[in-house]
Amino acid sequence: MTIVYEKSKGLTDVPFHYCPGCTHGVIHKLVAESLVELGVLDDAIGVAPVGCSVLAYKYFNCDMQEAAHGRAPAVATGIKRVHPDKVVFSYQGDGDLASIGTAEVVHAAHRGEKITTIFVNNAIYGMTGGQMAPTTLVGQKTTTSPFGRDEAHCGKPIRISEMLATIDGAKFIERVTVDTPANIRKAKKAIKRAFECQIKGEGFALVEVLSTCPTNWGLTPLKALEWLRDNMIPYYPLGNFRDFGEGK
Repeated sequence: MTIVYEKSKGLTDVPFHYCPGCTHGVIHKLVAESLVELGVLDDAIGVAPVGCSVLAYKYFNCDMQEAAHGRAPAVATGIKRVHPDKVVFSYQGDGDLASIGTAEVVHAAHRGEKITTIFVNNAIYGMTGGQMAPTTLVGQKTTTSPFGRDEAHCGKPIRISEMLATIDGAKFIERVTVDTPANIRKAKKAIKRAFECQIKGEGFALVEVLSTCPTNWGLTPLKALEWLRDNMIPYYPLGNFRDFGEGK
């Protein structure tokens, strides 16, 4: 029998713990495939966050380091400076990166650290029970905003990609999603480019991936994808915001 598809060698055989319909698994797959296709899996070091992907160190088939909540960019910076020949990446959710870890990612980008960050934005705190995050949309209901996020009280959701794209040290910033096969292909292309940015020594790179959280959104996996398209993409538009390596 001809094998037409097999699991990436960039992933271990440990079953994912993610909820049904969560797209963390798809994003893991794209990161793993990118490392393999670029020929850097054996030289890769990943940094896992605190959040739903806290167990990422079990899933990626490369050296991994756990970081305290929000500190993954700082940990990745230290690893990269000690091992400048390695490909170092952090994998973080929005509660981790866009809240307690905002300073770390901003200053890593400002210093032009040659690391790659995969930022998964599902507009809510997932692991801790579905609280409002800095990325929660206006009007979106969570356990700590049962009547919906109030702009007058909480302000508007933070747009991380647009903010980081204003920093000179950031060399590649793109926002993607994995809601359709076509968008999955685009997401993989962006992730590979982000790793290439590091491999070529260009500077800091981040890919923001819009993701779903069916459990805490209270939706089926299919309805969650529809909600993402109807609500998240209009506020968090897809596209490239900065790519100096391509002469932009």
